[in-house]
Amino acid sequence: MKNQVILLVEDNPDDEMLALRAFKKNNITNEIVVARDGVEALDYLFGNAGYAGRDTSHQPALILLDLKLPKMDGLEVLKALRADARTRLIPVVVLTTSKEEDDLLKSYTFGANSYIRKPVDFNQFIDAVRQVGLYWLVLNESLPAIGR
Repeated sequence: MKNQVILLVEDNPDDEMLALRAFKKNNITNEIVVARDGVEALDYLFGNAGYAGRDTSHQPALILLDLKLPKMDGLEVLKALRADARTRLIPVVVLTTSKEEDDLLKSYTFGANSYIRKPVDFNQFIDAVRQVGLYWLVLNESLPAIGR
């Protein structure tokens, strides 16, 4: 599964760096594409703006989505993903610091596959990334590209 892309949607540079370090520490060698706001995430997925010409038949194997994003929040991104046949079935793991029950409920209502609160402790974060990678990239049977 090394050739499958992970889309990390994260606006906080510190959290982005921690996630990338956690992937590296866990030997997750998949290509990581980082989108720093909700609009950029959708542009990447649908081949718009700076991603015009990108082959959108090759979608990420997994999207790690923060909720508190500039331009368009993560819940709006999630709704847009689930409304489009090209992205409807991509696994989305909400990775957020939000402890608001409303965010949790809306995330699942709008089609999130999982909701994980970012641990503050780096070692816990490394373990969380390891478990996410193990499940979604190794153990989980993903749909073939044609099924998306």
